[in-house]
Amino acid sequence: MNRTTVTSSNIASVRYDPGTMTLEIEFKNGSVYQYFDVPEAVYQEFMHASSKGNFLHTNIKNNYRYVKV
Repeated sequence: MNRTTVTSSNIASVRYDPGTMTLEIEFKNGSVYQYFDVPEAVYQEFMHASSKGNFLHTNIKNNYRYVKV
């Protein structure tokens, strides 16, 4: 999984593994979280969202199991 740099005030980069449906988000403060069982369609919507932080909070954070890496 290669990370993609994104334009966001809090998120530095993102990577997604379609095989395991794992979304990994690196924040600008250096913390990294992995979200599990995220459908590729949700990842695509996230990547096209005008506010990635808002999309993460509204559609991902409380809907998918996650761990801090």
